Formats: sequence, structure tokens, C-alpha cells
Amino acid sequence: MNLDIAHLMRPGTLNLSSLPPLSVYVHLPWCLKKCPYCDFNSHEWRAPAPSVGFIPLDRVDGGLPETAYLDALCADLESSLPLIWGRPVHSIFIGGGTPSLFSAKGMARLISDLRARLPLVPDCEITLEANPGTFEKDRFHAFRQAGVTRLSVGVQSFNDMHLKVLGRVHDAAQALAAVQEAALAFDTFNIDLMYALPSQSMKDLETDLATALSLKPPHLSIYHLTIEPNTLFAKHTPAGLPQDDLAYDMLDLITEQTAQQGLHRYEVSAFAKDGHRCWHNTNYWQFGDYLGLGAGAHSKLSFAHRVCRMVRHREPGLYMQKAMNGAAIAQSNEVSRSELPFEFMLNALRLKDGVPVNAFTERTGLPISAIAKELQMAQDKGLLSKELSLIQPTGIGFDFLTDLQSLFLPASEEAGAG
Repeated sequence: MNLDIAHLMRPGTLNLSSLPPLSVYVHLPWCLKKCPYCDFNSHEWRAPAPSVGFIPLDRVDGGLPETAYLDALCADLESSLPLIWGRPVHSIFIGGGTPSLFSAKGMARLISDLRARLPLVPDCEITLEANPGTFEKDRFHAFRQAGVTRLSVGVQSFNDMHLKVLGRVHDAAQALAAVQEAALAFDTFNIDLMYALPSQSMKDLETDLATALSLKPPHLSIYHLTIEPNTLFAKHTPAGLPQDDLAYDMLDLITEQTAQQGLHRYEVSAFAKDGHRCWHNTNYWQFGDYLGLGAGAHSKLSFAHRVCRMVRHREPGLYMQKAMNGAAIAQSNEVSRSELPFEFMLNALRLKDGVPVNAFTERTGLPISAIAKELQMAQDKGLLSKELSLIQPTGIGFDFLTDLQSLFLPASEEAGAG
């Protein structure tokens, strides 16, 4: 679909005093193997059948249609510029899929294309997701030379048995080598870990955590394994998933051990040393704006009188075709006044330190009175701090975040949320 920019700029029911910071997300959708827990828009690389009729693929670097896809991203960006004209970009996040399947040359071209068309702030954070299964010596250094400033390494576990259950293509030795190389190439890097894995004991987690912390990461993202709909694990749930009590004990251990190493928990799943918080993700949680480029990428963009969400075509071949014709967007909708409070709080309450009260009005265009009743209810339940200038979860609110967030659901959704 083609967007009517004048239509987005017309008067509306909201009045935003200023636009929030802007980030860019770039989706590179291919991976070597689809993990059974993954519900992201990722696709195992297979050459398309000639009869499908997709645009010709210029296959480089392991058979990926790298050049054709980068062409499509550039065309997508060009078509999107009127939506964000003149706004400075504070961060870029290149996710997937497995972005590190792309060559360093391709990554340099992508970042160059972005720099040439967007006003990046001088200290713009540029994150690349990388998997140990694509690791080669000096590859991460090449990504750094290409312009990446921050690497996020998808380790998930340093235990070979657990890696096999999770369907990962790397082993523990590759994970260790990849993180060591990341530490040499980048001042800021992240390790992704998962816990509450099938048959994982507290001792297993202690070993995983000790290994990760021994590598002295400035940032750790640690996620509870969740069985998501439309995944292989949803159809065939693995045996041996830890009970809730054990999972809570695991989280307590994670919080305690990371704090001892100077990694502060600033978001539900994120731990960082001072000066190493992920700016890009923090912008999401503070209800900032982001332009999503690539197959299936989502955008959230604010205008003077409305907040809109957009989604690109999901299937990579179709996305490339549509993007080259200036029609990468498959869906676009304006977020309603009734939905905005929940959307804001769903994100903001994930931050341990909370957000200023005035951020609600700045980001939604609504008065704080729109959520006054819900704020009072949350405070009465002991889930929200009574600090007048801050919207901040209490310790209990942080532990029972879903209960806290649900208080801000629109009335019609809340009625059916049982």
C-alpha cells in the first residue's frame, strides 16, 4: 500500500507537543535454521523455485540474495523518508533472522546507505545481532570496521545439551569463541542467555551464568524460555520445563549474581554496567518512535496529531518486489485514543526506574487524567510507587508485571481478559 502523507499530517484528536526520539530497525530475515522456540519473522535460507517469479536474486556470501535485498531496503528507506523528514536518528538496530549471515561488505553498504539518507546523531548506536553459528575469526572485527558500534551475540546457553534442545546451530565452544572475539572487537557488546530451559537445574544455570560473567560483558539480556504460539515448541512442547517456583528461584539467582558483577537490572530482562545500557531498546520502552525496514518489520511513528503503526510485507521475496515498487507497507493503522494508555504503560512499566509522569502526555498526546484512576488503583495494590513525578513499579509490581500492566487495558479488552 502507498501512504498518503498529507492524510497523516491532517488535524486530529491528539496534540503532541513534540515528537519523541527516533530509531531505525532493519530486519534481515534469513537464518541457517529456524529455532523451535522462535516466533520472529525468520526464514531458513532456501533458493526459491524458478516458477515463483520473484525478482532475480544476486546471490552472494553463502547463497543469500544479499545485493537484491540491500537494494530493496534502500528503496524502502527512500519511500519512507517523507514520514520522518529531518528527524535525527539516535540508534539503528539490525536484527533478524541472523544478520551476521550477511557479509561485512554488505553490512558496510547498508550502514552507508542509511548514513547517506538519514541525519544520524554523532554518537548514534548501531547494533548488530550475531549468532555463534556464523562466527569466523576476524568477522566481528570486519563488522566493526563496517560501522557497527555494538554487537549482540545470541548465545542462549553454554551447555551443549541445552543448545541441542533449543535447536541452535552452534555448540558451547563456538559460543565461547564468539563472545571472546566480540570482546576484542567491541567496547560494548551483549550476551543473550535463556533460562528455565527443558531439564535445566539450578546448577546448570549457575554454570551458564558463571561462564557468561567470566567473559565480563558490559550488557546481558536474560530471557525466560516462553512457549510462543505458532512455533514448533507450541506444537511439541518439550519435556522437563521447570516449575514456576524453580523459575522464580533462577531469576533471583540471576539478579543476585549480575549485581555482584556491577550489572544493574534496568529492565525486566536487561542488565548493564554503567554507560552500557542499550539506547535502542530503551527508546522502545519509553514509547519512542522507530522506523522499521525489511521483511515483516514494524514501525511506530508519531505525528503532530496521531500515532501510527505500520507493518511491512512478511515474505522476503514479496517484500523485495513490493519495496522496489515503493509499496513495502502491507498494513497501516492509527492507534486509537483508547489504546494509547495501555501501549504506553505496557512498555514503560518494564523499566525498573520508571518514566517521568510528563512522558505520558508527551508521548501519547493525552492528559495524565486519562490514566489517573488506573494509577491510583495500582498504587493502592502496592504495584506502583507513590512518587508523584514518576511512574515506577514497586518491587512487587516488577515481580508481577503482567498483573500491573493489565490494569491499563482498555475496558473492552479487560472484560475479556480472563
